This record gives sequence, C-alpha cells and structure tokens, in this order.
Amino acid sequence: MPDYFAHQTAIIDPDCQIGKGSKIWHFSHLMNNCTIGEQCNIGQNVVVSPQVILGRNVKVQNNVSIYTGVICEDDVFLGPSMVFTNVINPRSAVLRRDQYRQTIVKKGASIGANATIICGNNIGEYALIGAGSVITKEVLPFALVVGNPAKQIGWVSEYGHRLNFDTKGFATCPETKDTYQLKNNFVTKLK
Repeated sequence: MPDYFAHQTAIIDPDCQIGKGSKIWHFSHLMNNCTIGEQCNIGQNVVVSPQVILGRNVKVQNNVSIYTGVICEDDVFLGPSMVFTNVINPRSAVLRRDQYRQTIVKKGASIGANATIICGNNIGEYALIGAGSVITKEVLPFALVVGNPAKQIGWVSEYGHRLNFDTKGFATCPETKDTYQLKNNFVTKLK
C-alpha cells in the first residue's frame, strides 16, 4: 500500500517517485520519472512531465502544467492555472526536445494564478509572483513582481508581507517581527 494518496482518476506513470503523505487529486497525470517530495499536494487536472522535481511541501493548485526542466524546491506554491514553458521558440514542425531550458523555483517562492514562467528564468527564494504575471527574466529572492512583462514593484518577507525599508535599508515583517536588510539590491533576513 502506498504511503501517499492518489484519487482513482489520477494517472501515475511508471518510475515516479512520490513522497510520504503527498496527495494527487482528480484527473492529474504524473508522467514517468518525475519526483514528488513528501507532503506535496497536487491539485485537480495537473500535468507533471518527465524529470520534473518537486521538493517537500510543494502546493500545486488546479490546472497547472509543469514541464520537463522545472525544479521546485521545498515550500513552493504554484497558483491555479499557472504554467511553465520549457522551449524558448516552439514550433509544431520542429522537434526541440534537446533544447529544453531549466527553470528553478527556489524555496518558499509563490507564483500566482494564471502566471506564465518563460523557461530559463529562475525564481528566487520567497519571491512572490502576482497573478497573471509573465516572467521574462530572473526574479530576485524576496522580490514582489507583477505585470506583463513582470516588473519588480517591491519586496516581501518569508511570510509574504510587503517590506518597507527605512533609509538605512532595514525593514520588519509585520507578522513575525523578523528583520530584513536591503543592500546592493539584495534582501537578506537577519538572524
């Protein structure tokens, strides 16, 4: 008996690795050789392509497509109907499987509903991608980005709260009271 839950309508191809406590819901398809970490939640009508890697506690909402070349680290949130790409210049008549580009979504990042991530653009730790955004370049850790093409409009804490930096480059998360420092356009959480 598996130590994960899969709805009876889910399709799980051979050689998938699925972590303990994970849940795969209605009409989702896990293709061969994908890796799903522990305590993940794969929503309804999700496609996970071969060689995709999802870390621990990744939440994938309904209607998400995760294509070969994508790696999501622990605690990533993928909003409803968001999509990744894996070829920069697709053509139906041209086979480009040897040109897949890798995209890494770092620990704790959240991607909003209907966002599109153009392949080869990594998402930094705890970044927050607004709903409907189109990512066409790298996203910095803790960055808040929105729009098409997406532009950075601020910074967020690990908990997703907007950070307001003072003139010395320090901000406090309103929920946790953790302190963050902005230096040389890079945010770090202070211990």
